[in-house]
Amino acid sequence: MQSPRYQDLNVGDALPPLTLPAINRTTLALYAGASGDHNPIHIDIDFARKSRMPDVFAHGMLSAAYVANLLTDWVPQEQVRNLSMRFSGITHLGNQPTLTGRVAEKFEANGEKRVRVEMLCASQYGEPKIVAEAVVALS
Repeated sequence: MQSPRYQDLNVGDALPPLTLPAINRTTLALYAGASGDHNPIHIDIDFARKSRMPDVFAHGMLSAAYVANLLTDWVPQEQVRNLSMRFSGITHLGNQPTLTGRVAEKFEANGEKRVRVEMLCASQYGEPKIVAEAVVALS
């Protein structure tokens, strides 16, 4: 993977966006199996309805994985110095995760050239699901 170069980036530059297929029951079942997270709120419609939800919904950590995927599609994982996220909405069945990011700051720390990026995982309707930021080291 060719990482962006510090000198080629400007504050406000966009990361390549990532748009994923809509969340469906198969997505949730596969994620539950891969992660070991079999919380019934994500896979059992009867349980979800008893919990006053209209249907099952995506695991928060699935959306978090999508945010990490956006970042590591842009830079190799070993260049990530910090990654933080705030969950801000439920990803319902039929929501299509759309991930965007932008360079928010350029700076130097610990002898490295770094950028802080702001990222968003939203539905196809622009509804925020995760707001995140990361610091990455660049050459």
